[in-house]
Amino acid sequence: MTAPAIGFDLDMTLIDTRPGIAAAYRALTAATGVYVDADAVVSRLGPPLRTELRNWFPAERLEEAVEVYRSLYPEYAITMSRPLPGAIEALAEVRAVGLRVVVVTGKYGPLARLHLEHLGMRVDELVGELFAAEKATALTTHGAELYVGDHVADMLAARTAGIPGLGVTTGSHDGDELLAAGADLVLGDLTGFPQALRRLMRLAL
Repeated sequence: MTAPAIGFDLDMTLIDTRPGIAAAYRALTAATGVYVDADAVVSRLGPPLRTELRNWFPAERLEEAVEVYRSLYPEYAITMSRPLPGAIEALAEVRAVGLRVVVVTGKYGPLARLHLEHLGMRVDELVGELFAAEKATALTTHGAELYVGDHVADMLAARTAGIPGLGVTTGSHDGDELLAAGADLVLGDLTGFPQALRRLMRLAL
């Protein structure tokens, strides 16, 4: 029988990807001639790439922008990103209690995997290009009993999947916003994850 899992978002939950994403967007501006305010983009990470690019590119150039951005991303974004406080220890704690690690993210899967591999963050399953309630199916399919994220949409994902949501304020949403979105518990970062895991897993039983 496959062990239950703990689900995690990626950007601003496990990894601070802001410097690398900003660099990739600046490279996109240089490559396409279309200005993108990289600082504004990284202040609101979470929604899918196309959602953000629609703020800057006309519809007829949207798929071109997606392709160019993804081609630039490995060069500019991977090595600049760092684990957030407590992230590596959180993944280790999941395994220490006999559970699996599942990452469900809005990021394009192959790029998400490059981040995880570069940082040596081993996961059992990775599902990309899902946002908000869309994540619920992946969480259910892979047996997640808790979902950890920084975005209000991650708390919606947890609620839709019928599992507890653990919010972290390392992204663009504060504790009140995460609680209002349905978080069962909110932490400043993942350093308090081991204690939170024990508490929230009791809610999942």
